[in-house]
Amino acid sequence: MDGSWTVDSLEQAMAAAAGEIEVRRIDGAEPVLMATMKAFGDLPVYLTVAGEQIVVSALLWPVAEQQDQAEFNRFLLKAQKTVPLSNFAITEVDGTEFYELIGELATDSSLDAILLELRVLAQNALDAAGELRGAAFAAA
Repeated sequence: MDGSWTVDSLEQAMAAAAGEIEVRRIDGAEPVLMATMKAFGDLPVYLTVAGEQIVVSALLWPVAEQQDQAEFNRFLLKAQKTVPLSNFAITEVDGTEFYELIGELATDSSLDAILLELRVLAQNALDAAGELRGAAFAAA
């Protein structure tokens, strides 16, 4: 694609990857795409366009479910370098705080780069939900 991606153009382009990804638009104050990652247990990954960035994210688990949140947050900051191309955050959804994994790309990235980011983020989210969370519970 020439130029910058929008939510609309991403939705159309990603529809072509239907065997791997199912895309659904969620309209709100800012439109968001929910990409259901078929090869990753139907994990939902969210995409939005903000300025010159495409933000890709996956919710992990509610913060309230995490034992010793302060220690776990410290653990995440130390473990950050083991999760390539993704960053941990805490976000609020419908009044509940969740751990979230986020990746960013430029709006002029190729579709192949966007699809790669989706796959990497999905794998990192699964790894975080398993290995990182399990390791943090064991350390607590």
